[in-house]
Amino acid sequence: MQTVMQSEVVIVGAGLSGLAMAVTLDSAGIASTVIDRQHLPADISDISDGRTTAISYTSRRMLETLGLWPAEHAAPILDIRVTDGPSRLFLHFDHRDAGDQPMGHLIENRFLRARFQQAAKQSRNITILTGHGVSDLQRDETGVHYTLSDGSGGQARMVIGADGAKSWLRQSAGIRTSGWSYGQTAMICTIRHQLPHHNVAHERFLPGGPFAVLPLAGEYASIVWSERDALVPVMMRLDDQAFAGELLRRFDDSLGTIELAGPRSSYPLSLTVAHDIAGTRLALVGDAAHQMHPIAGQAFNLGLRDIAALAEIIVDRRRLGLDIGGDEGLSRYRRSRRVDIATLLAATDGLTWLFSNDIPPVRIARDLGLGLVNKMPRLKTMFMRSAMGTAGNGPRLLRGQHL
Repeated sequence: MQTVMQSEVVIVGAGLSGLAMAVTLDSAGIASTVIDRQHLPADISDISDGRTTAISYTSRRMLETLGLWPAEHAAPILDIRVTDGPSRLFLHFDHRDAGDQPMGHLIENRFLRARFQQAAKQSRNITILTGHGVSDLQRDETGVHYTLSDGSGGQARMVIGADGAKSWLRQSAGIRTSGWSYGQTAMICTIRHQLPHHNVAHERFLPGGPFAVLPLAGEYASIVWSERDALVPVMMRLDDQAFAGELLRRFDDSLGTIELAGPRSSYPLSLTVAHDIAGTRLALVGDAAHQMHPIAGQAFNLGLRDIAALAEIIVDRRRLGLDIGGDEGLSRYRRSRRVDIATLLAATDGLTWLFSNDIPPVRIARDLGLGLVNKMPRLKTMFMRSAMGTAGNGPRLLRGQHL
């Protein structure tokens, strides 16, 4: 095998999580090689599939610290209004009850990826190898040795899996997963609307699944419509005008007339959690470690917390002259993420099952619960701070500090 690359860390996956991991390590001068079987698009800022990402307050601080925050494309979320179908009871979150900062921001994935990709390509510490997957990978006490599908290869001190929910690296390491399908598929699109959204995010729970209208910059909003699998093909075959009509049927006319402003996409919804997020010279981040329902919009934020925690451990060990891929550091990563991952997965899973049905006693109980919580300002503030990520200290990057 011809060794063509040596770096301290090799990252499998050049999506948002993989690129964010590489740039985070680069901020502390740690060299990485990013590998992906798919080529990176030359200019992704002009390519949109309708997908968006909710960024919490602490995640924004992290991205700002790393120079990755595309502020000009981010829409603040100032209020969140939660309703349950036709019920008159509701739950309203106002960002002013938790401070002077927005509860989060919404941004199209293409702008995040364009910024991440630009930063990675401009770094001297990051090497991007795309178009060839990993065909073989060995991990032992001497380090990580990998071979690509074109016969080339390299070495590193450790490997990080950021290759998504169907992670090849996780599977090749023999790490098992648990999870289940929700029997729902998310349909995603961007709409242009007539009336201002006032930076209010709406989440309406319907029998088929949650229906979210999320504010984007200007007169645009993102739709994340979770629906029973059987109905999705019918909806996706509708023309744009008919599809917009179905959107209005499930929401209301508070935004005036609407029209689709881009393509539609869909993906099945499930919960998947890896039984372990670390192994011999290996760590998993993002969807490779956990995949959840988008009901709370926290999936990428959870992945960024993985990245912030892992990067801090790697950097601290390197400064002390310790092996960055050693078992002690990886055990620390495992311990540091266990509670956060388990808590958020349990919360989103519970909310999904609670609200994705139309059983009368359950519907009455949850409607009363929404109305009750709405009259408890301290409890609402606690929920907001948890969603914003300000409830605890967390890694340095999430507090706006450099590694």
